[in-house]
Amino acid sequence: MSPSDDVPYRQIRAAYTADTITVYQAYAPALGLPAARDGRFPAAWKRGRMTWVKPSFLWMMYRCGWATKPDQETVLAIDLRRDGFTWALENACLSHHVPGRHADEAAWRQALRRAPARVQWDPERDLRLRPLPYRSLQLGLAGDASRRYADDWITGITDVTPLAHEIHALVRAGRTGEAARLLPAERPYPAPANPAI
Repeated sequence: MSPSDDVPYRQIRAAYTADTITVYQAYAPALGLPAARDGRFPAAWKRGRMTWVKPSFLWMMYRCGWATKPDQETVLAIDLRRDGFTWALENACLSHHVPGRHADEAAWRQALRRAPARVQWDPERDLRLRPLPYRSLQLGLAGDASRRYADDWITGITDVTPLAHEIHALVRAGRTGEAARLLPAERPYPAPANPAI
């Protein structure tokens, strides 16, 4: 997506269907390859720890360096049930205190401790991974949300590392038009009412 004055400062943009939404994560091959092969995370995946999912393909590319950073060499496109994703958003808290969103910092900390999901807004990225003037969602899932994610919400997992490498090669060659045409088609996602969104 190219910069545009009409893109809201905070907006969830994702590839989605009537039933599913695609999010991205990057893992070491020892975790990522079995997950893509089996359509679920292997036993070595820790359900008790917080995991962060990103609906933005280019933000994922920024985070994993086009699948070149250590332990992030396998990029997964994970299709989730939309009702699960919506539940996480409805039960999320902002990952940092924003004056005016909670009564005070203590109230925010209390909400954060109770929330099974966290919302973080980071600058969206362009094809050269430069920051854009609007934000992209990262959704952190912990405890019950992490378990639901791994065991109930996932409908499919695809290894998109070859796509990441192909797009990166085109960008490096200056063929950004061709690279842009290969990007997943992301559009504004209808978010539930929640002050964290």
